[in-house]
Order: sequence, then structure tokens, then C-alpha cells
Amino acid sequence: MGTDSTDCMLILAVEAFKSKNFGLAADIYECQMLHLRDPGKQQDLLVKRADALAFAGKLNEAFEIYRKAAEIGRLRPVHLENLIKYLSNSIKRNDGTDSQSNRQETNSYCVGYDAFTCRICYRFLYEPVTLPCGHCFCKKCLDREKMHVCCKECNDMTKFNDVDNYRVNVVLSNLLSKWFPVQLLAVHLRREGNGLYSEKMDSALEKYNEAIQIAPRDHVLYSNRSQINSSLKNYQDALHDAEMACKLMPLWSMGHIRKAQALVTLGKCEEALREYLVVIALDPESKLAKTEAQKILSDLLAPVTDQVHNRILDCTSLLSSRSRFKGGVLNTSSCIITTSYKEYKNIIASDEKLTLSPTMSESKTDGSFETCSGKKRENQVNVCHPSVTNRSVFLKRSSSEDSQVDSSDICKRSRYEVTQNEQATSWSTVLAGLIDPTDLECSLCMRLFYEPVTTPCGHTFCLKCLERCLDYNPKCPLCKMDLKEYLSESKYNKTVLVENLICKYLPSELMDRQKVNTEEIADLSNLNKNVPIFVCTMAFPTVPCPLHVFEPCYRLMIRRCMEMGTKQFGMCLDDNLKGFADYGCLLEIRNVEFFADGRSIVDTIGKRRFKVIEQHQRDGYNTADIEYLEDIKVEGVTEKELQSLHDAVYDQALIWVNSLKAEQMERIVGHFGPMPEKNSEPQASPNGPSWCWWLLAVLPLQGRAQLPFLAMTSLKDRLSGIRRVLLFMTRNRSSR
Repeated sequence: MGTDSTDCMLILAVEAFKSKNFGLAADIYECQMLHLRDPGKQQDLLVKRADALAFAGKLNEAFEIYRKAAEIGRLRPVHLENLIKYLSNSIKRNDGTDSQSNRQETNSYCVGYDAFTCRICYRFLYEPVTLPCGHCFCKKCLDREKMHVCCKECNDMTKFNDVDNYRVNVVLSNLLSKWFPVQLLAVHLRREGNGLYSEKMDSALEKYNEAIQIAPRDHVLYSNRSQINSSLKNYQDALHDAEMACKLMPLWSMGHIRKAQALVTLGKCEEALREYLVVIALDPESKLAKTEAQKILSDLLAPVTDQVHNRILDCTSLLSSRSRFKGGVLNTSSCIITTSYKEYKNIIASDEKLTLSPTMSESKTDGSFETCSGKKRENQVNVCHPSVTNRSVFLKRSSSEDSQVDSSDICKRSRYEVTQNEQATSWSTVLAGLIDPTDLECSLCMRLFYEPVTTPCGHTFCLKCLERCLDYNPKCPLCKMDLKEYLSESKYNKTVLVENLICKYLPSELMDRQKVNTEEIADLSNLNKNVPIFVCTMAFPTVPCPLHVFEPCYRLMIRRCMEMGTKQFGMCLDDNLKGFADYGCLLEIRNVEFFADGRSIVDTIGKRRFKVIEQHQRDGYNTADIEYLEDIKVEGVTEKELQSLHDAVYDQALIWVNSLKAEQMERIVGHFGPMPEKNSEPQASPNGPSWCWWLLAVLPLQGRAQLPFLAMTSLKDRLSGIRRVLLFMTRNRSSR
């Protein structure tokens, strides 16, 4: 067979594999083997054929081919990538797990942690930092992130130029210190242990023993102690700690990594492989698990002569028995997850029902205990390692190795002791006497937080309170940290944990706070009483009125109009005696463009005229009680006279507009738009023809001269006044 033909067949095999036609791919690779003499190429084709057979579910045949490939030369990691992928995917298929569901399921297992768990490390939330999205994580966890931080809750991508700029949330830090002093002590002990690990490992172990005594639900403590025990060559204890970490957090990949590492040191490579496969199923991006799994598989698939004597028959049996492998690796690996689910739920349920027997409560008062391996160690908590897997998976073990100690009694004692400790250290329970509403009060309004937001400096305020402060000064109201960048991003997301704590622990106070807020919103939404007034210029119905808003009081006013949904406010002229004029025009916001420094360009248009009844003030800006004005309609002969007057004045206005210079007209149109068409029904609108208001806006009149037109409720009087102004403008131009 020619080279071109061979290449075509190999390409066809690759395409068949991609299209999941694994049987065809395996047959093609088998045929191509007949024409190869190069051992390296033979090995590659053998591996590819074995991959196809494995994905086809023919594991017995696949492992026979892998064995033949290993006889040519030791299999490299690249040769085992597809096999590892198949085995880990089998676990996913059997258990219905994926990375997203794993995280959600893991969250659901944080029963002892509840809301006070960091969703990065799944430990007690220590030194909480609030991201712009509103979710909180341990500061140390965020310090480990590089360049970009992806929120584990909402997948928000936040770029940290300097993570140190985001400081610890003061309110939450104080709350956690007050509510959970024991857990904080455990964290301090863990950190002390970490500091001692490199030089004084025995002292580090003692610190972790103390920490586990007061926080027996912390899976990370067991995981870290497992590593310490491994370093001290206490391999059996390391395995027990790793198993406890897996039991407390079944879907936490690091726990299974620790367990696999401990199993390797104990020579239980086939069980370690199973754990690494679980890790890959939980975290497909784990390079460590993939590398170690490939190494172990490479060892297991190596020629029999490379294996130790007492494993020859077992390895041969493994490679020739499909059912043994699938029943051991896949089903048992899956059983680790599914059984852990059930066991953990049962433990939680039973812990609530169990009561400590008198003999148990009176024993072990000196703090010593027996490990599940029968050893006695001072100041260390009992560890129960669940026997949830079948130990005869890959290779047969001697009965003496697996039955050294019957640990059932010890495990039961451990269950009782964990329950006893949990009653005092549960991270989901807050003692009622520690809950104080003043701990969750805004330092600006001195009321319970409503829509709490946290600044990068770690201070928490009500959303509205913070916005009002930033209108006047772009600095934190408490520590005076510059918040210009925070202000420019306009990411005022609520601090989820603070809001959840208020909902859970202060429901009645929250209802009262919501009632006050509802009343304030109703008051702000009223367009007859306490209507916000912008004191600036003349505005007219139907005429655009663009505004450049930079004063803090008006920034607040505009924001409130937008948030309340009314999008309307009054515009009045300034009055030195009264504060502002007695008549004005209601403006409707069409668009707002915000700038980084808080300024904004507000595009508005006139809607209705009003008369001021009473003036007020709110939070630095003017408000007023108003009544709306409408033109008085006329009928009969008067209506015909009004129509004639309307047409005549319109023609006169059109002549004046057309006499303007091109530059003037261009500026007018750019600002106010083109002149409206003549109305066939002058009285159709309660404000009269829109061209009248457009003309009044562009005529060179001072605001005081324009104001009387706004107050008129007679269209005839308004048209007559406009005609007099036009006559004056025409005569004045002629005299020049």
C-alpha cells in the first residue's frame, strides 16, 4: 500500500474517531498495523487503536492493546491522554457531574458554613473583601489571583490594577469577629501552623491539632494536616485526614488530591489512580491530577517484568478482565462521589438527632484520642475515615493489610465527638443574643442598611446615602479615600452577604426600613406636591432643553427622577426675592449621559406649564407644590377670529425666521430643532400650538419678558403678544 493511501486511511480514522465512529477507527488502525515495521509508529497506532476501543466501551480489548504498546516501549503521558479522558468522562456520565454542577453541589454541602463561606477556598470567610459585583471572598484568596479576578458566584470579570486597593469589609469583619470568635481562633491557629510548616513541622502539627479540636467541620484543616503528616512520614494519619476532608466536602478536588498523594506513599497506586480520576472529573483543568494519573497508568501498563513479584498475577488479571476494571475503577470511583453525597447528608441528619451518652461525655477529658489506626496522639481530634470504596480494585491485597484494625467503634466515637463540638462551633448558627441591629446601621443616615454597597476601601453604606455623598465629594465619607475610579465605573452593586444577613437575622427591622423607603419613593414620585425644581432658565412645552448638570444638589435630583421612573422635574427662572419664579415648565428627561467625574448632559423636552403654589426644599434642591395650566378654549365667532389671528401670526413669524442669517438659523436648528408646522387646529393641545413656544424660545427676549407668555391661559393673548414682538423686531431691523 502506498504512502498516500496510508495517509488517507489514517486521516479517515481520525475523522471517524472525531465523529464517534470508534469501531471504524479501531478497524482502520488495525489494518494499517499490518504495513508498519517501525516500532515507534507501531506503538502510536496501537495506542490509537486502544483509544478507539476504550471509547467504544471495549475496555478488555483496549487494555490488551495498551499492554502490547507498552511492550514496545514505556507509554508516555501523551499516549494516555485519551484513556484518562475516557475514564474521567465515565465518572461524569455515571454521576451526572460537570464543573458547574459540581460547584453548585459543593455549595449545597456547605451546610456547616452557610453564608459565611468563601466560595473560592470553601473555608470560613476570613478578612472578607467585597468585589465590585457585590460578592465577598477571603482577601488571601483574592491575593492569589493574577491580572483578572473572576467572581466564583456570578463570573463577573474584574480587573485589579492593585488588589491591595480593595480592603477588608469593615462591617462584615466586625460582625464575623463578634459572631464567630471560635472560628476566627481556628483561622489564626491555621495561619500559625502554616508559618511553622517550613521549619518546625511538629509545632505546625500541634497548631493544626488545636484548630481541628475547635473547628472539626473545617475540611481544609484536615487537608492541610494531611500534608503535614505526609511530610512527617505519618502516612496512615495523612490518609485518614484526607479521607475526612473528602467526607466533609465530597466534591472538593483538593481533598481527593491529598487522598491520592497519601495512597501513593502507602503504595496503594491503584486506589490513588481512582482518586486522581475523581479529581479530573471534578476539575478537568487539573494538570497535577492528569500528570499523576498518567504516571500511575504508565506504571500499571508497563510490561510484567517491570512489576514487583507479588503483583504480576493481579496486573495480568486486570488487563484481561473488562468487568473487573469497569467494576473497580469506574463504578467504584463513581461510588466515591455518590456514596459521599448520601453519607454526608446522613451524617448531617443524624448529627441533629444524636445525643451524647454519659460515658462518652465523661471520657477523654485529657484531650487525647486514638486514631483510626490505633495510635494515640495528644491534643488531636478523632478522625473517622468512611469505608465507602471497594479496596480490591486493581490489585489483590493480603487480608492482613486491609484488616489491621476494626475501626467501627472508633468511628462511632468520633461521630459523637464531632457532633458535640459542632453544637458550639456551627458556622451557620448565630446566637440570638449577639444579633444587634446597630451593627448593621449605615454611618450616614444612622438607619438599617438599605441596598448596602461597599466601597473599595471596605466601608459599607446605603446605596442612596453613598451616591449623595459622592455628588459633593468623590471620596469615602469615612476614610476620605479617593473614589474617582469607583465613581467613574458606576458599579454600585449591592453587597450580597450584608443584605442576606439583614434578611435572615433582622426581618422585622427590614420591614420597617422598607416601609420608610416606600413612603419616601411615593413622596418623590408625586408630580403635584414636592415636585423637584431646577432653577436655571426658561423652558417651554414641546421645546428641547439640553442641560449640563454639575452641581451636587442637581445631580442628586436628576438621579432621583431617573430612579423613581417619573423622569420629570420643573424648570423655573431665578427670582432674587422669592427664590424662583411663580411659573415654570415641567421637563421630561429623554436621555442622560454621565461623565466620570459625576457631571452629566441631560437631554430634556418641555411637557406642561405650571403655577407654583408653595415652595419647599429637599436635600439641598428646591421643590414646590404646583398646579398645571391649560389654555381656555373658545367657540363660535371667537374661535373663527382666533383661527384667523393664528394663521396671520404664523405667516408673520415665518417671514421673520426666513430673514435670519444662515449661521444663526443653523445654530437655532441645532439647539431647538426646526420650526414646527402650522396647526390646523390651534386649540387641539392644552398648551396651544407648538410653533408658538418654539418661536418664543428663539426670539431674542430676556427670560423676564418670556415668563408672562408662559403664565397666559388665553391663546389669543399669547398670539397677540407674539405679533407685537415680531412687529417690534421688524421695525427695529428696518431702522438699522
